[in-house]
Amino acid sequence: MGRSTAVLKWLLLAGAVYFLGVSVAHMAGAKVPLLFVYFSVPSHAYQDRIISFLSFGWSVFLFTAAIDPVKNRDLVKAVLIAGLAAVFGLHVINSVTDFRSLSPDAHPAAFRLETFGLSVYVGALVFFYYLSKKENANR
Repeated sequence: MGRSTAVLKWLLLAGAVYFLGVSVAHMAGAKVPLLFVYFSVPSHAYQDRIISFLSFGWSVFLFTAAIDPVKNRDLVKAVLIAGLAAVFGLHVINSVTDFRSLSPDAHPAAFRLETFGLSVYVGALVFFYYLSKKENANR
């Protein structure tokens, strides 16, 4: 396995662990920053549970893609497309939502920072996906 493919594999595994943590935090209702993007905005238990099982799905897809990123290239590509759409959606939410009207304790700057971090992660996945693809085309 080449270096870029190995980095891609570890990034996918890290994402699987992260989204498993997001899933557990949302199921438990533990509003932990980084595991809850909108940690200081009120939410209902049913919303948190929906996010929990959707995050669990992300974890499963990322883990499955990480098993063999070369053989699972189509799944990795699907994860990238969905990830790009997700961070785009979070940026839109951050741009159009008046979080202070939902809670005076809201931390919009923290929400933007967390979304930026997720964007960097997805960007790294895209970057190493293409490097891996190029690396494996030469073999």
